[in-house]
This record gives sequence, structure tokens and C-alpha cells, in this order.
Amino acid sequence: MTTLFAAIILLGVVIFIHELGHYLAARSIGVKVERFSVGYPPRLITLTSIKDGWEFRLFFYKKNSEGKLEWGPVKTININSPGRKGTNTEYCFAVVPFGGYVKVAGIIDESMDAKLEYKSYELMSKPKWQQIWFMSAGVIMNTILAFFIFMGLYNYTGRPVSSNEPIINEVISDTPAFNAGFKSGDKITSIEGSLISTWNDLTNEVSQRPNQEIALVYLREGKLNDIKLITSFQINPETGDTLGMMGVRPSIKYQAISILESIQMSSIATARGFGLVILSIKMISSGQASVKDLGGPIMIAQLAGETAKAGMIPFFSLMALISCNLAFLNILPIPGLDGGHIFITIIEGIIRRPLSIKMRMAIQQVGMVLLLMLMVTVIINDVGRLFNN
Repeated sequence: MTTLFAAIILLGVVIFIHELGHYLAARSIGVKVERFSVGYPPRLITLTSIKDGWEFRLFFYKKNSEGKLEWGPVKTININSPGRKGTNTEYCFAVVPFGGYVKVAGIIDESMDAKLEYKSYELMSKPKWQQIWFMSAGVIMNTILAFFIFMGLYNYTGRPVSSNEPIINEVISDTPAFNAGFKSGDKITSIEGSLISTWNDLTNEVSQRPNQEIALVYLREGKLNDIKLITSFQINPETGDTLGMMGVRPSIKYQAISILESIQMSSIATARGFGLVILSIKMISSGQASVKDLGGPIMIAQLAGETAKAGMIPFFSLMALISCNLAFLNILPIPGLDGGHIFITIIEGIIRRPLSIKMRMAIQQVGMVLLLMLMVTVIINDVGRLFNN
């Protein structure tokens, strides 16, 4: 149950903030919001803004005129608020809790609603810069969310400062060091004959030897020991270089930081979050990683559960990284995503006329097929990992 609740919270918050960005942007430029849904259909509870009040509806199974069960409203309550204009916006809590969506007037989206009348409250009637503002607002909000999560974590923990002594504080499971039997407290004294005096010496010697056998001397309980191990590798997210690793960490202390320092550190952490996504794409395109390594909602749920059990800091760190992932992927110029809508809007601005509804529908359908193929791929990968484990 921990995994399920952690996944609901993580994905719910990240996607809700994304859609909230679209909602606020639509309201700011006078575009009619038809529905703001937390979760995906079918609807469970709706609250609709109407003239002189609100309309509350509860949905569940009920018998229709033919005696068959169907999903529909089973309870309707009108809440009076005399003088209220009402926007006809439906605020919805849906059954599937992972995410949500915003539907506005005058845009061809996943619903394939091609009804465009170019009225003043429709998105397509607005200037191009306002359309782009609406389409990019979700990405902006996800970036802001990641930044403030990192900022909160840094203000809570402080600046991490690693000890420079070559003494192992933590051995990571299923790594070369773990398999070789290293323990917390072991002190590395030499690698490949080179004297190790600091932790920097250790990382420098190991990082330049990815996937290689290395000879180490370490001190344990006053006794020197010799050992050989084969390093593994990791990719530097900033440079893309392949670095050797053995799977150990030094002791870390935390120092209090100022607001300005937390802003700087949070900006760097957010940029690195985007850098990790770019690096993943580069690795797949260059063959360093496989499409089979891609993960979907099941993998995210598993990670959410694991980090939730590990503590608040790992869980919120994962939430920030997922927010960066969602922001980056949504800005890609793929039909059906925010970036695809922005790309079409820019093309229309260049040719100085709107694309036909038929053309927009065709582009949207291609995008939906591509996204469906991606979703099927990651779900197959997720299921495969479940059975392999």
C-alpha cells in the first residue's frame, strides 16, 4: 500500500501542478476553461460554476431506462450564491487518481473535439504569444515546482559537505565494492600502486578506469589488506563522459546555508534534472542505453514506494526529478504534447494563417499514435521487469 499511496501522491502532485499552470494561464488571457479535472475519467465528483451558485454532482453506477447499469450522476445538489456570474467551468475529481487534465474552449487536443468557432473566449482567437503562453504554462509550473522542492530540501538539510578522508562510510548494494566485501570504516590506502591520501585521490583513480580490474590496498582494524575488483561505470550528467565507479560513499556533514545560496544550489539542481533527461536521450540515440531501459508508470510507482520508505528527502528529490522529466518531455515538438501545439502555433505565425481543422486533426492523430506506441513500450518494459524480479 505504501507504493500505491506514494505513487498517487507523487504523480498526482506533479501532474496537478502541470495542469494548474494551464488553468491559470487560460484564466489570465480570458480563455474559457470547460473542465479542470484531478484524475482521469470516469468522473466521480464534479462542482460546476453556474449562474447564481454552484452545481454539485456525485457519479456512480445506476440503472438506465433499459434496466442496465451505467455510470452517471446519482446525486445533484445546487448551492445558491445569488449574484454570482458563473463561468460554467466544471471542477472534477475523477476515479483514476494518477494525474489530471484541463480542457479549454477552442483547441484541438486529446479529446479530438474539432468544434472551433473563433469566439473571443476561445484559445485560437487569441494572439499567438498568448496561445504559446497557455501551452507552455504547464512546463513552466513543473520547472518552478522542481526548483522550490530542491530549495526546500536544501534549506532543510543545508549544504552537503563530504569528508575528504579516504574512509568508506557507506557501501552501495550490488556494486563492485559491495561484492568485494568492503565495509563501512575501511580506509583505502592505494589504488594500482598510487598512494591514496584523500577522497579526491580515490575518486580520481577510480573514475579514469571504467570497467577495468584494479588492485587496491585498504586498512581494516589496523591491518592492511590487498584486493582486486572490476569497476563498473556511470555517466557524468554534465559532460556525458563514462566514469569508473566502485560503489562507495564518504561521510557527509551538512552546513547551514543562506537564502541566496539555496537559490543558487536549487537552480543548479533543477538544471541538472533537465540534464539527466537530455543525457538519457543521448545514451539511447547513441546506443549506450536501450529502449528497453525506458520506464513507465509502474517503474515510477516502484521508485516512489522505495524512496517513500527511505524517507522524506529521497521521496521529494524523486518528485523534483519527475517534474523535470515531465516538463522536458512535454516541451518536445511532438504532436499531442505542449511542444507540439507550440510548434504548430509558430508555423501558423510564420505562414500568417491558421492550419485547417482537418490538418490539425491529422497532426493530432499522428501524435496520439506515437504517444500510444511509447506508452505501450514502457508498459511492456515495466511488466517485463516485474516478472524478471
